[in-house]
Amino acid sequence: MPAYVEQTSGAEVLRPHAEHAFAAELAALAAQDDRPRPDRWKLSPWAVATYLLGGTLPDGTVITPKYVGPRRIVEVAVTTLATDRALLLLGLPGTAKTWVSEHLAAAVSGDSTLLVQGTAGTPEEAIRYGWNYAQLLAHGPGRDALVPSPVMRGMAEGMTVRVEELTRIPADVQDTLITVLSEKTLPIPELGEEVQAVRGFNLIATANDRDRGVNDLSSALRRRFNTVVLPLPESAEAEIDIVTRRVDQIGRSLDLPSAPDGTDEIRRVVTVFRELRDGLTGDGRTKVKSPSGTLSTAEAISVVTGGLALSAHFGDGVLRPGDVAAGVLGAVVRDPGTDRVVWQEYLETVVRERDGWQDFYRACREVSA
Repeated sequence: MPAYVEQTSGAEVLRPHAEHAFAAELAALAAQDDRPRPDRWKLSPWAVATYLLGGTLPDGTVITPKYVGPRRIVEVAVTTLATDRALLLLGLPGTAKTWVSEHLAAAVSGDSTLLVQGTAGTPEEAIRYGWNYAQLLAHGPGRDALVPSPVMRGMAEGMTVRVEELTRIPADVQDTLITVLSEKTLPIPELGEEVQAVRGFNLIATANDRDRGVNDLSSALRRRFNTVVLPLPESAEAEIDIVTRRVDQIGRSLDLPSAPDGTDEIRRVVTVFRELRDGLTGDGRTKVKSPSGTLSTAEAISVVTGGLALSAHFGDGVLRPGDVAAGVLGAVVRDPGTDRVVWQEYLETVVRERDGWQDFYRACREVSA
């Protein structure tokens, strides 16, 4: 029995890459994009920004927004990629850093898969290159035995490379990027050769400096980046819009029903997360304690998506308080010792007294018991 099953051509993947999921929009933009394009870019900087922020093309094609936030942030990020400076997307967990980096790479290079996933165990080979040891033993060092990293491929082919969670990578491995970003070259001392970056190559890294397990960037490496900070959504309405859009996209990919009747629950989840995150109720009248977790927009999306699945498979298809209560509890109470006290106090002093929230209060009480 095979240890794995190959994906057949035409099989519907669970989560398509951005360049596949939004291929029609990218093609429409390319067809009407008459502005100058940097070398090897699939779209002009203007079209890349339009792809991320959304808009309507002259022929009536609607480009859906991929990022809801200040336009200038996207413009600065795109402009950075058009120079020889690398781009660092910095922000709290859940501020769409990975989402933005994927869509930038898809729009610029048509390929978002040149990816280095940062972890505490990411080796230097993931950034430089490795070796096919069977070839190495049989024929010795040579190009045939060399296994290029995504960074090496991006340099050679003039593509956009993504490094996710850069600050989770050990500091000595992070600094492997210094020569790549400053000299635009990757030495291969074993072969007495080097790979020089061709036009079109650039690198997008994402990082946050508040999560656990981070390794600060050296000043030498940070200087090689232009840093763009992705903020949390400015208003509750903006965050509700983001959550609604993403839940709808994820729900369609999972064949879940849309949630037109779930607007109230989405609003409640976002309100709870924002108030606990800010330490203050929306009306500014009551201070509340904040739990240890980040309660990000991404977590709100996860809670609502989970609730939608519950309502579809074990309910009547309508998103109700009982469908999201357990998810809210799991997101808020990360440290049972302290967060449970914070949650109970918020539940009794804020949620219980809020008009129209009694069903939500009872559902949360039930799962919190």
